[in-house]
Amino acid sequence: MELESILVVDDEESVRKMIAVLLQKEGYQVSSSGDGKEALEMLGERGFDLVLCDVRMPVMDGLELLEKIGSAYPDTTVIMMSAFGTVDLAVEAMKAGAYDYISKPFKPDEILLTLKKAQEREGLRRENVRLRKQIRESCSLEGIVAQSDSMKRIMETVTKVAGYRSHVLITGESGTGKEVLARAIHQLSPWKDGAFVAVNCGALPSALLESEFFGHVRGAFTDAVADKKGLFMEAHDGTLFLDEIGDLPLEMQVKFLRAIQEGEVRPVGDNVSIKVDVRIIAATAVDLEEAVKKNLFREDLFYRLNVVPIRIPPLRDRREDIKPLADHLLETISNRLGGGPRSISPAGMKALLSYSWPGNVREVENILERASILTGSDVLDEEHIVALLQDEDLAHGEDAGPENLSIKKSVRELERKLIARALKHTRYNRSQAARLLEISHRALLYKIKDYEIEVPK
Repeated sequence: MELESILVVDDEESVRKMIAVLLQKEGYQVSSSGDGKEALEMLGERGFDLVLCDVRMPVMDGLELLEKIGSAYPDTTVIMMSAFGTVDLAVEAMKAGAYDYISKPFKPDEILLTLKKAQEREGLRRENVRLRKQIRESCSLEGIVAQSDSMKRIMETVTKVAGYRSHVLITGESGTGKEVLARAIHQLSPWKDGAFVAVNCGALPSALLESEFFGHVRGAFTDAVADKKGLFMEAHDGTLFLDEIGDLPLEMQVKFLRAIQEGEVRPVGDNVSIKVDVRIIAATAVDLEEAVKKNLFREDLFYRLNVVPIRIPPLRDRREDIKPLADHLLETISNRLGGGPRSISPAGMKALLSYSWPGNVREVENILERASILTGSDVLDEEHIVALLQDEDLAHGEDAGPENLSIKKSVRELERKLIARALKHTRYNRSQAARLLEISHRALLYKIKDYEIEVPK
């Protein structure tokens, strides 16, 4: 990696010229500025790989410039120079983000050696960024993040099937990411420039299904005031994603089968069929084979859709995916919210790993977004996550047998857990724990005894 472009910032013209001549002989592209304010304007107009900056300057001194570069251009390497060099000033500059520090007067070789070291450091940094990106890409595909062997096999299947027009049936629990997988297949296919039309088959009124999927002509029924293209025609030369295909009524299943077999649809009220070229990706959370046995789903339609079956396992069966998934989702959420936490502490991650995730990937995203909004910290810790997970337990009705439906018992259990966490957080300082819990010290002592919480002596 070459540091090709360098900006020299110094209020002494003779110093600027001397450094420029030296660096240009070595093949660097050199620009110069007489003060920090002008230097910032030049950085805004074009990027520089490195800034060689004097500390003492009028208008804006070097340390202030260093701070502004660190905020606006964090990838730019900065080396400071000063004739008033002291150890304290050097330490201050390094703390503020400078890569190195050169004292005036300096020898030409000193500048070149420092630039060479900075060049090597920058090369290592960029290589590290490249490798981290490569690692992320190796375990992610079009928004799918995976470390588990089961998901890697699914990603291999997605890559293979994407190039063919074969229909795909994706099964898995709610929230496992069936639509994300369908979009990945579409985006990797030769038909990615066509439309990706997604529809939830269970969300449309039965009376409107035929019109929604196949379209209608003007006058076909009372409210048909104009011709309408159906979803099959909208997805022509693209992909039609049929979510919750198991909710499709039997009478519509017959018409779907004909449309898929013949590659054509007939709008409601029309006598002419229209050819469509559509790749069908269907998804369901129910067992379609069992539905076929119970005559709730047509066997011929099932086999027509089930050309390439993909089953996404629930998150609880692939716990090695939770950490990379949580890291990826938190970064996505932070970017979408324009700020917030960007990392999860080891204790916070342990809390995520210990939860059963009945809502799968969608539930992970919801918890992380809620925690990001509610916490003011840069790091999501155990205390930010555990309370939300306990709320999720109640929402999902986990362990909700008749003996666990008592509000009184649930409140006592939650209170006991909160006290135990507060004590642990304060290293069993009961006064500090009482302040965190917003109760009196006396009340805390009573509750510790009542709940039989062990406190180290």
